[in-house]
Amino acid sequence: MLHLLPLSTLLLVAQVFASPLVPSKSEPLPLLIWHGLGDNYAADGLHSVGDLANETNPGTYVYYIRCHDDPGTDSRATFLGNLTEQIAQVCIDIETHEVLSKAPALNALGFSQGGQFLRGLVERCGDRIKVKNLVTFGSQHNGIAKYQICKDGDWLCKGYVGLLKSNTWGHWVQGNLVPAQYFKSTNDTTGVPTPEYLENSNFLADINNERTLKNVTYAKHLSQLDNFVMYLFDEDTTVIPKESGWFAYTNGSDGSVTQLRDREIYKQDWIGLKALDRKGGLHFETTEGGHMQLSDGILTDVFSKYFSTKSGSWEGTGVAAESRQEVIEL
Repeated sequence: MLHLLPLSTLLLVAQVFASPLVPSKSEPLPLLIWHGLGDNYAADGLHSVGDLANETNPGTYVYYIRCHDDPGTDSRATFLGNLTEQIAQVCIDIETHEVLSKAPALNALGFSQGGQFLRGLVERCGDRIKVKNLVTFGSQHNGIAKYQICKDGDWLCKGYVGLLKSNTWGHWVQGNLVPAQYFKSTNDTTGVPTPEYLENSNFLADINNERTLKNVTYAKHLSQLDNFVMYLFDEDTTVIPKESGWFAYTNGSDGSVTQLRDREIYKQDWIGLKALDRKGGLHFETTEGGHMQLSDGILTDVFSKYFSTKSGSWEGTGVAAESRQEVIEL
């Protein structure tokens, strides 16, 4: 015999299905993107990357890291600023953000210097912000040996570089000129960092834990990543040496390269790379072309492999699609 449900029960079922409290379908974890030198968070090219992330993994909330809401000022902050202060502020911005603060974890994508800044964020803020997967393209993880940042004919930039070269280890330069803070001087024969670098570096010597006194939380936080993927551009002539993108050391005298696994930073696991490698989370990748010459195919592959719901998901917040990518009208 067919039993019909009471009308009151049918109404209750209908209300449950229509209720705004019913969780939405699982969405990919929010994605942080940190741009490189001279770029800004509102640039069309950067937002096209975010669009592609959303096309590949629908529902991805993309947040473009910025040091200022004005795009011009944000661009200047890639040249002028104190990295310690900038990263501290970005940490606060993320942990107090109305959407990002609700997510159980985040993914992160860094372009050029934005890659080592994101790594610094993971190391320094890992107790407050959980990042699952970090991918960097052409980043200077082991620093730079030359300031290769100016276009031909840009005399203002050349004057800036002149100031960098003349007083790299000065207190003012280390506290205000961004590329100087990931410049690295070593003994070419041994690869040992120079005393002036260890004593004065505002950023790189710290996040690479190269000083005698180690910050054990850095290794703890970085090793908690699921994946740390480092892309190197095989024809990169902007990052010198390009092998810095893999934490390798390049001898400035003879060009020989000491790979990460043969260096003390890995052997003694100063920042957690060895522990991450042991669990299969450390990846060395190359891509064709010069610095930041990226194809949609490479990006799509990264988004599919590391930033999809298979790598982590959440229920989302029901934020309208048009506001997912933090487009700010200024």
